[in-house]
Amino acid sequence: MRAWRLAAVAAPAALAAGLGVHSLSWTYAGFGTDVFVDIPKGTATRAVARKLAEAGVVRYRWQFLLARALRPHARIQAGEYLFRRPASVWEVLERLEKGDVFYYRVTIPEGSNLFDIAAALEEQQILPAGEFLAAARDSALIRDLAPQAPTLEGYLFPDTYRLSRHTTARQFCRQMTERFRGAWQELKPGGADVHATVTLASLVEKETRLEQECPLVASVYLNRLRSGMPLQCDPTAIYAALLEERYRGTIYRSDLDSRQRYNTYQHAGLPPGPIANPGRAALGAAVRPAQTGYLYFVARPDGSGGHVFSRDMAAHERAVWKYRRGLNQAKQATAAKRVPGPGAARPRR
Repeated sequence: MRAWRLAAVAAPAALAAGLGVHSLSWTYAGFGTDVFVDIPKGTATRAVARKLAEAGVVRYRWQFLLARALRPHARIQAGEYLFRRPASVWEVLERLEKGDVFYYRVTIPEGSNLFDIAAALEEQQILPAGEFLAAARDSALIRDLAPQAPTLEGYLFPDTYRLSRHTTARQFCRQMTERFRGAWQELKPGGADVHATVTLASLVEKETRLEQECPLVASVYLNRLRSGMPLQCDPTAIYAALLEERYRGTIYRSDLDSRQRYNTYQHAGLPPGPIANPGRAALGAAVRPAQTGYLYFVARPDGSGGHVFSRDMAAHERAVWKYRRGLNQAKQATAAKRVPGPGAARPRR
């Protein structure tokens, strides 16, 4: 009789336990829109279960506690998790085991300046532009390496970064300056002046998109510095206009005539600081420039991104003439393609 009673009690309990385990494989979503669950380091399993249930990621707390008990060696990784679709309790636990935390992926291209980065962060709704600019204008993070740096411009290394929703502008700047320090040490720069080298590298970065030309462009500017010639670097005039909030998308005569300190058409020597954030190729070229006699360069008109380098003004003027002729020929060819041929439909008057 007693055995029958025990069986009568055990059978429902076993059935309930089986259903409980089986429920861990059922998908569920008690949320209507994307939901974030933040799990700080050291959070107890019961607290994790409560957070998941309150967010609607799992239906009941006990389900997650049961899954955790059935997988006692699972280690829950701290971080912020994004849930967008229905998932089973097992799937949720696996994500927490893997540390599949939410990050923004931000790619900073070579040659980006403070304003470019700020605009990209705001456009992606990661950080307000003003907040980033305020942090980037404080050079404290790089002062030990480059005490002359007026801002972090030039030291925010171009790369792809992962940011959480809680990353501050200063923390992001720290990530980028640390990445710069690593790249700088890899170059083995010896006793090179960090600030002057990075400033030169920023000019090189903005003047060519071909890595093989970077050492040549660096040599032109160094030759000009040695001979006392003005650098006359167009990107510095653009940067000066950006600083004064008057850049209009193209260079005007007023930009070249501006007395703003960054404009190398009006001031000899390097500008006070970098005008952009150079990548490895430009930094390497500034550390180890080519040894040439070049003093001038002008773009090739073929759209290759390459330049013609010259040692004297006469050769440079010939290269400029060829460049302008090439542009005119390209415009004429484009216009000819737009002219309708015989029998082509013509617009009505």
